[in-house]
Amino acid sequence: MKTNLPGRVSSGFAGLMNRDPVRALRSEMNELFGRFSDDWGDGGWMTEFRAPSMDLAETDKEIEVKVDVPGLKPEEINVEVQNNVLVISGEHREEKEEQGKTFHRIERRSGSLQRSITLPCAVQENKIVAQCRDGVLTITLPKAEEACRRKIPVKG
Repeated sequence: MKTNLPGRVSSGFAGLMNRDPVRALRSEMNELFGRFSDDWGDGGWMTEFRAPSMDLAETDKEIEVKVDVPGLKPEEINVEVQNNVLVISGEHREEKEEQGKTFHRIERRSGSLQRSITLPCAVQENKIVAQCRDGVLTITLPKAEEACRRKIPVKG
């Protein structure tokens, strides 16, 4: 049985066949982010709110959390533990424009950050220590006694 195929390809299909997939993806992502920035004003939604990078490590006696908070001062950061959830938030205020200068590019932005994570075990909330140094917030959360591992001797 002989099937006749159309002599020409529709313009939509031809557009897909002739596109570089990487360039097409980049174009679609730019369009998507452009829509968000148009909807959220001058700086775009990505500059208004950030979810900072976080490392969480555990030892037998404590949990250690490190969070990137570049440009934030210790007084601009809030750390809370509530219902076994660690909540880190902060807000950096934009610097005031200086008189007598013509700015050609302004990329440093102010905005807020927030990150929350459920802790892997109960902690002693009254002994939590938070310290900010060189743009890294380090939070040490001592484990509650019932959460600490205990080695049980096996009798023979």
